[in-house]
Formats: sequence, C-alpha cells, structure tokens
Amino acid sequence: MGRLGKYIKPYAWYMILTMLIKFAATICELQIPDLMETMLDEKVPAGQSSQIYLYGLYMVIFAILALVGNILANRMTAVSSGKITKKIRHDLFEKLENLSSRQMDSLTVSSAESRLTSDTYNVNQLLARVQRMGIRAPILLVGGMFMMMRMDMMLSLVLISLLPIISLVVWLVTKYSVPLYTKQQTALDKVVRVLQENITGIRVIKALSKTDYEKERFHGVNTELSEIGQKAGTVSSITNPVVSLTLRIGLTLVVVVGAYRVNSGAFKGGVILAFLTYFTTILNAMLGITRIFVMWSKGQASANRVADVLGMEEDLQVLPASMTEPQAPHVEFKNVTFSYTGVGTNLENLSFALEKGQTLGILGATGSGKSTIINLLLRLYDPDSGTVCIDGQDVRTMDYETLRKKFGIVFQNDFIAEGTIRDNITFFRDLDTQAVEQAAEAAQAGFIREKGMDSDVAVRGNNLSGGQKQRLLIARALAADPEILILDDASSALDYQTDSNLRQALRQKYRNTTTVVVAQRISSLMHADWILVLQDGQVIGSGNHAHLLATCEEYRMIAQTQMGDGKEAL
Repeated sequence: MGRLGKYIKPYAWYMILTMLIKFAATICELQIPDLMETMLDEKVPAGQSSQIYLYGLYMVIFAILALVGNILANRMTAVSSGKITKKIRHDLFEKLENLSSRQMDSLTVSSAESRLTSDTYNVNQLLARVQRMGIRAPILLVGGMFMMMRMDMMLSLVLISLLPIISLVVWLVTKYSVPLYTKQQTALDKVVRVLQENITGIRVIKALSKTDYEKERFHGVNTELSEIGQKAGTVSSITNPVVSLTLRIGLTLVVVVGAYRVNSGAFKGGVILAFLTYFTTILNAMLGITRIFVMWSKGQASANRVADVLGMEEDLQVLPASMTEPQAPHVEFKNVTFSYTGVGTNLENLSFALEKGQTLGILGATGSGKSTIINLLLRLYDPDSGTVCIDGQDVRTMDYETLRKKFGIVFQNDFIAEGTIRDNITFFRDLDTQAVEQAAEAAQAGFIREKGMDSDVAVRGNNLSGGQKQRLLIARALAADPEILILDDASSALDYQTDSNLRQALRQKYRNTTTVVVAQRISSLMHADWILVLQDGQVIGSGNHAHLLATCEEYRMIAQTQMGDGKEAL
C-alpha cells in the first residue's frame, strides 16, 4: 500500500478524523462491562436503587454513543475509500491509455482489465476494512486487556499467555497467503482473456462448431483459478478456527480459574461476568484482526499489481526537436529496421518516400510487415534503427497530439462503438456537419442516407453488414480531412465496383491527402503512385503497377491469379 500512498495523503486528515471517531466509539464500548461490574458488585448488594438506575443510564448512553460513532465512522470510511479508489482507477485507466503498444503487449489486455476492475476493488475493500476494523479491533483488544488487568492480574495472564500462539498463526498465514493471492489474480487474467476471446469470436466459434472446445478451454483456466483460490482460501481459513479455538480454551480457563478465585473470596461474581464480556470482546477483536490480515494479503497483492502499472515509465518519450530538411518528402522511411520481440526482424532496412498527395500501396502475405509500417508511422512503436519522418521531421520529436491529428486511419481490426452513425463518424470530435456528410459520400456509404445520421448502431456494429462497417470506418477516417490517410485492408468487404468508386472519390475530393493503402487485392493498389511488395519484412519489389508486372515475379503471380494478365484497370 505504500506505493499508493500519494492517493491516501490528500484524505489523511479526513481518515484521521474517522479513526478518532472510531476510537471514541470503541472507548465507549469498553466502559459498559466495567460499569456493569461496579453496579453488580457494589450498588446492587448495597441496595442503592438510584445508583443502579444511574449506572444503567450510563450504560445506555455509552451504548448509544458507541452505535452513533461507529455508524458515522463507517459512513466516512465508505466516502474516503470510495474517493481514493475512484482516483486510483481514473489514473490507472489514464495510464493504460498512454502505455505504448509494446508495454500493452507485455501487460496484455486481459491483465489490464482485471487490474482495473478486481484489483482496484480489492484495494477499496482493504482501505475500508483497515479504517473500520484497523482502529476498533486493536483498541478493543488492548483496551479489553487493560480493563481485565485492572480487575485481576491472574485472570489476565491466562489471555496474555495465548497471544504468542495467535500472533504466530497470523504471521504464518500472512506470509503464505500473499503469494497465493498474487497467483490468483494472475490466473484471473487468464480467465478474462479466454472469456474476452470467446465473446469476441462467438460467431466464428459457433460457425465452426467449436463450442465444446471453448468449454474445455474455459474449464482449464477456470479450474486453475479455482484451485489457486482454494489454496489461498485454505491457508486463510486456518486463522479463524485456530484463533477461535485458542481463545475459547482461554475462556474456559478463565471460568475455571475465576471460579476458584471467587470461591477463595479474591473477588466477587460481577468480576467474572465483566471478564467474560471483555473476553468475548477480545475474541471478536482478534477475529477482526485476522480478517484484516486476510484482506491485507489480498489487497496488498492487488495494490502491487496496480502500482506496477502506475509505475511504468513512459516508453515513447518525445525527443528534442531537430532541424527539418528543406523540400523533404511528405512521408519518408529511412533504413528502418524493427522487431516486436527482439528475436528476428519484422522489418529490415526499409526505405521509401512519398510526396504530398501521392498514394503508397503495400502488398504482401500475412506477417510480411504491412501493418508494422503503419504502426511505426503512427509511432505506436519506435524503430530499432532508422528514422520515420513527416515533412522532414522525425516523428519521435513530435508531440502525440500534433502527430496523430495528421492521420485518418482505418485499422485492419477496427471497432465501432454503440451509439449513432453520427457519433461513430465524428467520434466525439468537433466536426462540421458538411464535412461529415462529404466523408460519408466519399466513402460510398449510401446506406447512411437511407438510415439517417442519427440511426442507432449496436455494440461492435452488429446491426451492420461487413461492407457497411468498413464504409462507416472510412467515413470516420475522412471526416477530419486528414493530411495522411491510412487504409489497412479497409476495403476487403467491398465489392469491386464500390471499391473502384471509393478510389475515384479519394482522387477527386482528397487529392492533397497522402494515402497509404494496405490490401490483398491488386485492384485496390494498381493505381497507386508507388507499390511495395513485402515478404518476411523485406521489400522484394517496388515501383508502379506496370513496373512490378515486368520485374517482380511475386507481384505478377498475384496479379495473374486475381485479374488474368493483370493489365485491366477497374
């Protein structure tokens, strides 16, 4: 929890006040058995009716003060722990949003989701439990022991002799439970990942009749989580029975020793009643403390996982601005080499240049490095060597907002949010209505005129066809009139005529926009000013359509397979 101390600090005085109220309420609770002992041993035998009623009134007043104080403190605890957790969750979400793609790759989406949900919940429960029981239970324990020692030292020694046993049990349980709870949260990450994949791919799973396989896969990770949870629960569950048994043995000894003491005239029966009340109070306090330690184990594991993410340093820092080259190309890759994992290269010594308004086509098999070029251009990753420049300026020297505003992009696996068609095109940007309509028209999204801009779109666009989704996403990319348009396999669901109309609209209405098109269809690329053919991260052919037909065997084979001789234009 120390690693999250900055979130607790602003509420320190509020939490101190909460604990003072809880302290006062607990002191009131401790007075009741003492008043009862005085009333039974002194006032009742003396027949002092007025004193009996007075002491009874004192007991009621202390009980009411304890009740009101505990309720008030608990409500204040809920407020402070809720606000602290809200701030932690907000900063964690912001941090996750700003992590580099490489950092997110190592963290994984499923782990990010579980840290943002279950881990922050565990931290919230820890903060609440510590404030509620962290003061009350120790005060009841220490205060109860003090009151017992004040009444009779010999009976108090019975309880004191049990404390080393209880302390040892709590220490051992805490020592072994923290690693188990950490493993439990890691196992939860796997469950979230499998569930996420299953929900995302539910149509494919059903279409391929792999429901039983997915059930087995979920059963595997669910069983792992269950087994780790059982181990953690088993270790933690040792505390309550052992502590309870130890204290109840002590309670029995108190009754036996107390009976002999009363019989010998050392003290009166009221002391025994007060002792039993204090002993029960101490028993509940010890059980409360053990629950705090169990919650501490779980909360500490979760707090560490949250702090690990919050403590990640910025991976892609903005470098000091450098001199821009005069008359530089609009987009340029200079000897760029990159690897996602450091084992093997995903791009090797790639160079190309685009003037403003030109179109680059990228063709290649799956895993050849097509999307990697886009990732580097957007600075989702930094190259291992070489530079990526826009208007002669290294993208690493440009702040993210300035850089990203230059782009309109449709990713290969893009998403559509629940809302309206207008919401999905503007994507909460302040865009002119005319620009939005022009973008929809250029994207060949005629269905929008039929449905209307304010018609509803389901989660992930499930009420749209594949082609409608792609045209909606293209309209989103065009709506802000970007300097650079990136279409990563963005027309695969479009028929050839619609694809041809889209290309013509882009040439006519966005002629000043530099375009990068990643596609598998030659027809989508053949009119590009420059085409790269990639294989295993290397360029095996470059040039325009005619040049590649003459010089690149791989390109010629693809063209012949898709278009016959590859010379007809669509």
